[in-house]
Amino acid sequence: MTKVDIPEVEVPGSARRSAAAPLTERQRERRRRILHATARLACRGGFEAVQMREVAESSQVALGTLYRYFPSKVHLLVATMHDQLEQLHGTLRKSPPAGETAADRVAQALMRAFGALQREPRLAEAMARALTFADRSVSPEADQVSRQTTAIILDAMGGLENPTPGQLSAVRVIEHTWLSTLITWLAGRASLAQVRVDIETVCRLIDLTDAGPGGRAPRPGPVASG
Repeated sequence: MTKVDIPEVEVPGSARRSAAAPLTERQRERRRRILHATARLACRGGFEAVQMREVAESSQVALGTLYRYFPSKVHLLVATMHDQLEQLHGTLRKSPPAGETAADRVAQALMRAFGALQREPRLAEAMARALTFADRSVSPEADQVSRQTTAIILDAMGGLENPTPGQLSAVRVIEHTWLSTLITWLAGRASLAQVRVDIETVCRLIDLTDAGPGGRAPRPGPVASG
């Protein structure tokens, strides 16, 4: 992928310095239009269909303005993935997964997330591809995706506010597995049944931690040595 170099005239120093500042309502609406336009283009043609000029035209913003928000299509698609997961999180909060254990609930939540992405495979492929291409410059957007996935998992575990290091470690492994299964499914190297088995298996890590309300606490006893 060719990285776009942004001329100073398009991304002035003042815009860069204010990038981390809270957005105004007008700016938030503009950003929403950009992300929705990106999703529409990706749904129709995947990664290659997302071209910065077409995104700008579809969202009715100037090309220079688009670059001030997102320096490249990788930044744009990773941010779109965060937006999609945020919408899914809202749906999950309205209709939480049911299950006897935290592991069951997390597996259900992640399979519902997988199902949502499965309905738009070109969009899912474009976002996953962008995430795998992401370098350090995309860290803020990639971190948002990770935080949103973590929030989905912690909510399904029981809404933990202060997870332990062990719980966070389990969450990270679950996140990595979920993304890996998505990529392998998109590449045609795994069936949906295999995806489900892998996600349910990795979610059992939660049973090895104090999973909070509804979860199974670890059983006391000596740790077997390998």
